[in-house]
Amino acid sequence: MALSSILRLRRSKLQQVRFFLLPLPLLVTVLMVLTVVVLFSSRIQTPHKTLTLHLSNLSPTSLNFNFTAQEPNDNSTTTIHHQHPSPRVTVAARPPPPAEADGPYHNWELFAADYQEMMHSLKIFIYPDVSSNNSQFAHIFLPHPNPFDPKLGNYFSEHAFKLALLQSSLITPNPEEAHFFFMPFSINAMRNDPLLRAETSIADFVAQYTTNISSQFKFWNASSGSDHFYVCCHSVGRDASSKHRDLHNNAIQVTCCSSYFQRLYVTHKDFGLPQVWPRRQEEVLNPPDSRDKLVFFAGRVQNSRVRQDLMNFWGNDSSMDIFAKNPLYSYEEGFRRSRFCLHVKGYEVNTARVSDAIHYGCVPVLISNYYDLPFANVLDWSRFSIIISHEDVAFLKKILMSVSREKYLKMYKNLGVVRRHFAWHMTPKNYDSFYMTAYQLWLRRGLHRLSY
Repeated sequence: MALSSILRLRRSKLQQVRFFLLPLPLLVTVLMVLTVVVLFSSRIQTPHKTLTLHLSNLSPTSLNFNFTAQEPNDNSTTTIHHQHPSPRVTVAARPPPPAEADGPYHNWELFAADYQEMMHSLKIFIYPDVSSNNSQFAHIFLPHPNPFDPKLGNYFSEHAFKLALLQSSLITPNPEEAHFFFMPFSINAMRNDPLLRAETSIADFVAQYTTNISSQFKFWNASSGSDHFYVCCHSVGRDASSKHRDLHNNAIQVTCCSSYFQRLYVTHKDFGLPQVWPRRQEEVLNPPDSRDKLVFFAGRVQNSRVRQDLMNFWGNDSSMDIFAKNPLYSYEEGFRRSRFCLHVKGYEVNTARVSDAIHYGCVPVLISNYYDLPFANVLDWSRFSIIISHEDVAFLKKILMSVSREKYLKMYKNLGVVRRHFAWHMTPKNYDSFYMTAYQLWLRRGLHRLSY
């Protein structure tokens, strides 16, 4: 074949190859565009709840949202509308918290889910002394016949817990399934018993009782007492465990006198109990604009250096109602009319003034170093109270006057949320003081127990 013919044949075949190769980039581009269109035009259905966010402005200082929560196969939606509709992104949803982001909880969702598990699972066994009336010391263990007796005062919570526990669904008659074991002695009742009144006598009685249950029942020895607990609001209750090593080192002390500074209080094992006076429920709180007093405090100063300092600095300030004796008006009225109510350490770190302030909607100002505050692993106290060191009493007025109205209103609103956690009921109610205390036990479950 002539050379010219061969060259023409090869040129023709190369042109045919170029014809098939040239459209490939364009074809790839078309396929990519089609894929993107299909992905964004179709909605992937999943069996999970979805949350749709409409984002219109991605500025870090101005982010607008439109939340739509919808269950699968459910045409009903709950929508919180905001302006400016925009592209939507779909992500998995979690149950919404009952309070806004700056509410009084560290993490409402985590707490609420774990709390519900507790309500379904937690079991507490009460040693039978709580129902036995066969000894001269039976009243030490039996429920108080009149827990609303005004003479109980500061010790009401100690008795209220026992009564609420007996009426709750958490108790079990089967100790084999119990997470915890309640030792039902009352420090307050011992303190009022002429045979046991002395602190050393109370410690001897409690040590002997602990020895008795460890010999009569197998449950104490299985954990060396780490799943046992007792409740007290009297200050001598801390010393009640002093004559039994395992009771002090292992058993859980649930106490109103929860001070980091005290040697017989073991942080993270023991925990604080809210000290509550039995008061009639305030159905409607006095609104902020009706509170014409900046500060209220009434209490003895003899046994407290920080209270003496408080009186020396601010006792004559006309903008602060601070009384070393009885106030000029009723104690309750002081809480209702004031924006801030002081809790100042006396003989102990705790007083009922904290729960009183919460009860009446007065923002608590806590001047009590080393106070292990009740439920502090659930509640963010900085969002509904002000905590001041003893050394800063001289700056009290400056600190309170620096609180903006916006911050104060948020704190007042948060008080309305946490009030239910600082109330006792003989038949316990959801999230009240009893169940919040039980939740603290729940967090300590399963520690160091051998098989029975």
